[in-house]
Amino acid sequence: MSNTAADTEIDMDTDTETTTTTGESQEEVKAEWTDYDFAGQPKLSVENLNVWYGDDHALKDVSMDIPEESVTALIGPSGCGKSTYLRCLNRMNDRIKVANIDGSVELDGMEIYDTNTNLVELRKRVGMVFQAPNPFPKSIRDNISYGPRKHGDINKGFLARLLGQDDSDEEAELVERALKQAALWDEVSDRLDANALGLSGGQQQRLCIARCLATDPEVILMDEPASALDPIATAKIEDLIEDLAKDYTVVVVTHSMQQAARISDQTAVFLTGGELVEYDDTDKIFENPESQRVEDYITGKFG
Repeated sequence: MSNTAADTEIDMDTDTETTTTTGESQEEVKAEWTDYDFAGQPKLSVENLNVWYGDDHALKDVSMDIPEESVTALIGPSGCGKSTYLRCLNRMNDRIKVANIDGSVELDGMEIYDTNTNLVELRKRVGMVFQAPNPFPKSIRDNISYGPRKHGDINKGFLARLLGQDDSDEEAELVERALKQAALWDEVSDRLDANALGLSGGQQQRLCIARCLATDPEVILMDEPASALDPIATAKIEDLIEDLAKDYTVVVVTHSMQQAARISDQTAVFLTGGELVEYDDTDKIFENPESQRVEDYITGKFG
């Protein structure tokens, strides 16, 4: 599989840079350090994934399986490829003109980089929550129902009423369900027609999670979802992530090792040069890592 992005250009983050991290030693990575063994079939299976931004080799030969209904944390210093890897899981890197992707990513055994892949359907199954809350300048209700309406799952308006196909009741049920799943219903149930931009930062981020949940995804990708939030809002997001893992596969990029230790079942450590160095149960990574570089990173010797 090979793919050269040709969609709308978006900004590339620091993961496009591959500079040497001060204090990081040289070490040969052993295959068994990233061969994470778990029961059942993987929800996502990645093999020999490489990403280039022009001449910059941002992600190098990454292979890892992600179990379903669990939280996988991706940690590592800035510029190590965490967000680049995350965006590969629903082909968001296709939007970067200079990106070139090679390797395999399978969702339930289906190759997502196949030329026949329906990207709208893929991103419905694999939703994304970004670092900064990005609610639409619409009502809280319309933010939640936007995706299902675009996909044709909900019909509203004069024509729908005329044809006897108005789904206002279904919309109300969907909005309530998604907001309850995102632990936001009790705070906004009496102002669903208010502009979403009037919510606090933490509420906006939970609204974005609810908007993602409204399309019934199977996988939820989160790129530092609490980095812009205060400690109270962060705690609510962390509690929500743990609850979501009961029904969804969650993959989270975080710069906070404490957060990864609190919320994740397994942790993948990326280090300089876009290299996956170690991947295992979170307790094992933080208490007894195999890699000396991982131990040095976790204990704050570099990064």
